Amino acid sequence: MIPLLILGLLKQNPGSYGYELLALMEERHYKYIANFTKGSFYYNLQQLEEKKYIKKVNKLDNTRETNNYIITELGDKEFEKLMYKYGSKTDYINLSFYAAMLFADEYKSEDLTKLIEIQIEQTKKKISLLEQSLEHDETIPTYFRKMLENSRSHHLVNVKWFEGLLEDIRNEN
Repeated sequence: MIPLLILGLLKQNPGSYGYELLALMEERHYKYIANFTKGSFYYNLQQLEEKKYIKKVNKLDNTRETNNYIITELGDKEFEKLMYKYGSKTDYINLSFYAAMLFADEYKSEDLTKLIEIQIEQTKKKISLLEQSLEHDETIPTYFRKMLENSRSHHLVNVKWFEGLLEDIRNEN
C-alpha cells in the first residue's frame, strides 16, 4: 500500500523530496489508510527507486542540494497496476476492539465500561482531527476529501454504537 501512496503523491507533486512526501502523508492522515513509519516510508521510497519506478532529480534548494523524485514511465505503469490491485479489493475493516468484544461477556462489566469509554474518547479525537483537516485544507483532492468525510461518518456511527453498548451495560447493572 505504501508504494501506491508514494507514487500517487509523486503524480500529484512531481519533484518532491522524501521528507515532503512523508509530511504530506502525515498531514493528510494517511495512517488511517495504511500503517507506516518513517522507516517503512523511506524503505519503500528506496525500493521504488531501485525498481526504477521513480528517479532522483537533484535540485538546489536554498544553497543545499536535495534529492527530489519524479515518477518514471515504468512507475506510471506500476501506479496503474497498484490502483487496480487496491481499488478492486474489498477487505474487511479490522478493529482490534472487535476482537475484544467477542469475549465481552467474560469480562467484568466495570472494566468493559472503561474500555468502551476509551474507545469513545479515542474515536472523538479521530473525528476532531478529520474535521480539522476538512475545514482547514483547501488543497485536499476531491476524492480524498470524500474519503475523509466517509471516514468521519464511520467514526460518528462507531461513537453511537459505543454509547449504545455503554447504555446496555448500565441497564444490566
